[in-house]
Amino acid sequence: MSNKKPFKPFATLVALAVVAGYYLFTGQLSSPGNDAGLNPVSEAYINRQSDVMVEVSGVVRRVLPDDNEGSRHQKFIVGMDDGHTILVAHNIDLAPRVENISAGTPVRISGEYEYNTKGGVVHWTHHDPAGRHPGGWIEYNGKKYQ
Repeated sequence: MSNKKPFKPFATLVALAVVAGYYLFTGQLSSPGNDAGLNPVSEAYINRQSDVMVEVSGVVRRVLPDDNEGSRHQKFIVGMDDGHTILVAHNIDLAPRVENISAGTPVRISGEYEYNTKGGVVHWTHHDPAGRHPGGWIEYNGKKYQ
């Protein structure tokens, strides 16, 4: 007579589902995008999402001329470690201009991502004077602009 217990596939499946649910609920299991090493901007780009608050780090690739139509925006291109590039449009009517920004230097950005076919734009890198939108910021050379 064997002392082996019978295999119960349903019980095993339920136990695995409970464990997986726990890790997903507690955030200890990363999403496929994170496993691939993608940052939140790249994930939003792949999924064609807009109106997504993101926080990313990168290197300034190119400083562009200011956009002076309507609200004035300081503009520059940022490249991230995974190769994705974004346009940053920083409203200089609501926040201070990022001083002495130049290509090849590191920058951290918090703002709202908007999808486009060129890689997307991050804006709302400033406070909201009306207090209705989450505020963003830019950290550059040890200073936070918001």
